[in-house]
Amino acid sequence: VQLQAFGGGLVQAGGSLRLSCAASGRTRTNNPMAWFRQAPGKEREFVAAMSWTDGATSYEDSVKGRFTISRDNPKNTVYLQMNSLKPEDTAVYFCAAPRSRLIRSNWYGVHVYHFWGQGTMVTVSS
Repeated sequence: VQLQAFGGGLVQAGGSLRLSCAASGRTRTNNPMAWFRQAPGKEREFVAAMSWTDGATSYEDSVKGRFTISRDNPKNTVYLQMNSLKPEDTAVYFCAAPRSRLIRSNWYGVHVYHFWGQGTMVTVSS
C-alpha cells in the first residue's frame, strides 16, 4: 500500500484547509484510513479515522466539530476538511493505513498502522 498525502499549507487562524490522501494498492483489509499529526517536539497523535466499508468515523476531542474526515471509494482517496483552524493545529499531518483490519477500539495507536504517507505540513498563523 502506498499513501500520498497533500494539501497542506499556510493559513491564518480561523481559516480552512482540505488534506487529501490517495491510496494505491489498498485492499479491503487495510481498514480504516487514519490521519495523524506531529507538532515540533511532540509525539505523533491521532486526529481522525474512517472506515472504508461502513463509513464509521472517530475524532480526537480537540478537532471534533472542526475537522471532517470523508472518503471517495472509487478514487481510493480520503480527505480531511479542517475548518476553524487554530495555531495549535500546526503540525505535519500524515495519513496511515493498517496491514490488517482494525477493530474500532484499536484505531487510535500509532503502532498499529503499517503504511504511512509522506506527511504534509499545516501551519496556522495567529
